[in-house]
Amino acid sequence: MNAVATLIAPRTATLDESVVQTAKAALVGLGADAGAPDWLAPGTACDLPFGNLAPEQAEAAIRHALLGNGNGATLDIIAQPAATRRKRLLVADMESTIIEQEMLDELGDYVGLKDHIAAITARAMNGEIDFKDAVRKRVALLKGLKETVIDEVWQRATLMPGAAQLVGTMRANGAVCVLVSGGFRCFTGRVRSWIGFDDDRGNDLEVVDGVMTGTVIEPILDKDSKLQALMAYAGEHRVPMAETMAVGDGANDLPMLLAAGLGVAFHAKAVVAAEARARVDHGDLTALLYAQGYRATEFVG
Repeated sequence: MNAVATLIAPRTATLDESVVQTAKAALVGLGADAGAPDWLAPGTACDLPFGNLAPEQAEAAIRHALLGNGNGATLDIIAQPAATRRKRLLVADMESTIIEQEMLDELGDYVGLKDHIAAITARAMNGEIDFKDAVRKRVALLKGLKETVIDEVWQRATLMPGAAQLVGTMRANGAVCVLVSGGFRCFTGRVRSWIGFDDDRGNDLEVVDGVMTGTVIEPILDKDSKLQALMAYAGEHRVPMAETMAVGDGANDLPMLLAAGLGVAFHAKAVVAAEARARVDHGDLTALLYAQGYRATEFVG
């Protein structure tokens, strides 16, 4: 068996044997060799090894077969080659991926413009407007805000469920984990320290005499920068691209998702979920560990 399909249930559902058998039958129905199910976490995640079928065909067949099968429609399904599923490099977006907030939107709350700034953020993440221009426009609205507000806003940050386990488990198994964000280093550095990323990259707000000037220090880290970061970290640590993983939710993440060995659109905008080769629509970030073949008993963090 040279490939594996991983079925993952969200915390609000249970993956049962009948669903797994329906998925296996779908693979066999297309002429695949399908092995015995391997439960990574009872009721939550299960591997189906298979051969003689392309991963994308396997995933499509399973999704179609499970559409009307109980909780099957709420499962996450990731099919991929088995040989390189365990990754040695993780490059992660920060906002709405590793943490639950968009921190620029939260800063906007302090100037009474949170909804306005959030609307610009949403359009940028959907790929409707240029990301760099969106950053400049939103930051300009923060002009005059005191730098001390950053500490207050930081108190609102909450980790995405599964984030600590994802980073902790991968690092415990020798992987390099880096945070690459179109957000700001005043927050990426704190998230890095919080759950133990090896490195972080982000943008910088210009501050003069303790007050935000409404300007971003150029160059702005954007979708091309994220892709370049993925390739640079892979080169630095001598990790083949097939053994890299990227995760994000916005249009500015898509190039790195498409370039990574496993690029995961995590609860992503529609344009991103439609193009990424793998997606997690229902589960938390531990789904990225199950996709690599980790068992729940191996999780760290």
